Amino acid sequence: MARNTDQRANALRAANGRSRRRALSFGWLWEWAKVLPPAVLLFLALRTFVVEAFKIPSGSMERTLLVGDFLLVNKWLYGAEVPYTRKRLPAVRTPQVGDILVFQWPADPSKNFVKRLVGRPGDTLAMQGGSLVRNGSRLREQYVSHTESHDDPMTDEFRWQRSYLPNTAVAADAHVGMSPIYRPSRDNWGPIVVPPKHLFVLGDNRDNSLDSRYWGFVPDSLLRGTPWLVYYSFTPDSTARVPWISGIRWGRLGARVR
Repeated sequence: MARNTDQRANALRAANGRSRRRALSFGWLWEWAKVLPPAVLLFLALRTFVVEAFKIPSGSMERTLLVGDFLLVNKWLYGAEVPYTRKRLPAVRTPQVGDILVFQWPADPSKNFVKRLVGRPGDTLAMQGGSLVRNGSRLREQYVSHTESHDDPMTDEFRWQRSYLPNTAVAADAHVGMSPIYRPSRDNWGPIVVPPKHLFVLGDNRDNSLDSRYWGFVPDSLLRGTPWLVYYSFTPDSTARVPWISGIRWGRLGARVR
């Protein structure tokens, strides 16, 4: 009789142990199941309306931004777009000349570009010898770099500008305006007038940037935001096995984008 009692007690202890193990094994899953959906929703909301990560793929903004920089982009400043609609949230402020913008490329909206805003609606822009002129004033742009100043290519890509040249006496004297002999180049073009609801952007690396000079204005509806800070940066090196570790630019981590 005692042996049977001991066997029943052992069986009960074993069953209770298995129950506890099951409770423990499924308990943490239940806790994660309660926490995970709100966390995912919060992440998606922040990514959609507040901040988003962005990588610099080209050298068009050097020295300001470098290839291998990873940025956090502020999306709420100009009013984030509501997904699956063409509506935007109220903006904190409108883009100002000098702001660095992230936007969808008008020629292919599936691609994001980053450039500096140099012209707003109504502005008259021109470039003379590589120097930007806005509303008649030549600008001193401390952030601009010229890597191929000895060259000034002239291509058919610039011809779109003819539709935006002012037909004025000053323009006619300068052989521009609607004149058929208008021959814009990378460093010499204009004056042109920025139309309503559009923006004119240039890369800081003026001699190596595919920007508004080539493909025209940016509709303000394509704005994504403005870079806030560099959260990670490394020097790409095809000869290194793990350049994203060995080539970290420590001095750029956490740097504000200006």
